[in-house]
Amino acid sequence: MGSRKVLSEKKVLSKEAKHTRWAPFWVVLKKYARGRQVHPSRFTAVKRSWRRTKIKD
Repeated sequence: MGSRKVLSEKKVLSKEAKHTRWAPFWVVLKKYARGRQVHPSRFTAVKRSWRRTKIKD
């Protein structure tokens, strides 16, 4: 893909990039308090990698 992108394409890519982030640390504290150590990636609803799953056009 070229380095010059249309604005609408940039918006789609930026929104998909937000889906790949882990949940914030306070989500774990809110759910399990301080009693249990759980990784924040467990709470992300959408897990997508640029290599595995592609974005629909």
